[in-house]
Amino acid sequence: MPGNRAPGTLPTVRLGVSVDLPAVAAIQQACPEAAQWAIADYLDQEFLVAIVANSIAGFLVCRTVAPGEKEILNLAVAPDSRRHGVARALLNAALAAFRGAVFLEVRESNRTAQEFYNAMHFKAVSRRPNYYDSPPDAAIVMKFHSC
Repeated sequence: MPGNRAPGTLPTVRLGVSVDLPAVAAIQQACPEAAQWAIADYLDQEFLVAIVANSIAGFLVCRTVAPGEKEILNLAVAPDSRRHGVARALLNAALAAFRGAVFLEVRESNRTAQEFYNAMHFKAVSRRPNYYDSPPDAAIVMKFHSC
């Protein structure tokens, strides 16, 4: 189990591939606060997975939308792997070589995610009412700018 790792063990981040999709689907299903996208579509985007104890502990999907602009589409961590640096490792890997503005939407009700993104230097820039369904919720648009 990813949550049963030795303290201080850092996740390894690599590109996601098709054999990762069942594990990613299980994580997405276990995270109702995450976007519920079609898993197979992740292969058409920038798709990263975090590995802990030989298991996928989380994933991040993003895309470059214009020169100097990237969008985080989804970031989810298995519930038993949270608060162990998995999301931070994924986000750092996605941002490592990128220079410019990075945007994302997060559920207004997901305060934990908003606090995480704030800690990673994202700033709330706008609100989109009725952005999510299942359950209905507004989105907070957040922006990060790297130099």
